[in-house]
Amino acid sequence: MNILSIGNSFSQDAHRYLHRISKADGCTLNTFNLYIGGCPLSLHYRNMLSEERAYMLEMNGESTGFKVSLKDALLNRDWDVVTIQQVSSESPYYETYQPYLNKIVEYLRLCVPKAKIAIHQTWAYEQDSHRLNIELGYKNHTDMFEDVRGSYEKAAKDIKADFIIPSGEVFQRLIESGIEKVHRDTFHASYGLGRYALGLLWYSILSGNDVKQNTFCDFDEEISKTEIEKAKECVAEICGI
Repeated sequence: MNILSIGNSFSQDAHRYLHRISKADGCTLNTFNLYIGGCPLSLHYRNMLSEERAYMLEMNGESTGFKVSLKDALLNRDWDVVTIQQVSSESPYYETYQPYLNKIVEYLRLCVPKAKIAIHQTWAYEQDSHRLNIELGYKNHTDMFEDVRGSYEKAAKDIKADFIIPSGEVFQRLIESGIEKVHRDTFHASYGLGRYALGLLWYSILSGNDVKQNTFCDFDEEISKTEIEKAKECVAEICGI
């Protein structure tokens, strides 16, 4: 299965372990991420029009060192799934998605008509962080998440997405289960548990497989056995497996 994400550092976080998680199950997910840090839909749209080689291409959680255009990437191979997302700081506000989202998806369906289009739901910032309280004006991370979830649900409906990958929801469930730290800098996923939980979620959503017996354990940052089990439990609950 070939997966392409039109994203930024949040899709980079989700892809870090995804290929290797699938490999541990004897399943092959080839993952490609079009990376520009902090890239919003409005910039993806401008890059689409200009055909500029503005994206660093990442493959299976690693940088390739190559820069590509959106068109280059779309025509490079037969994609099974293409994911799209808004930048996290604008994700709560649906007015920032349009008209860019609809225009980009129209282009995707012209270039890769056989691919499924998925919405990658981003996540809320860390409780009591400057980004959450001052920059976005939220008192509680749950309020930000509810706005993010609402915007992505509307986005999925507007573009008739094939499915949503609920990354924000898995973070909320981890926090509710007693995990204190899923972010590394109050907004990106932590190098260990945060990225691992995202990878498990993406793998289960994309493959339909149960993650409870997955043996992948080559993390960039230590994760306790308890945290590993909680991540698997949260993903299994979300996916209903």
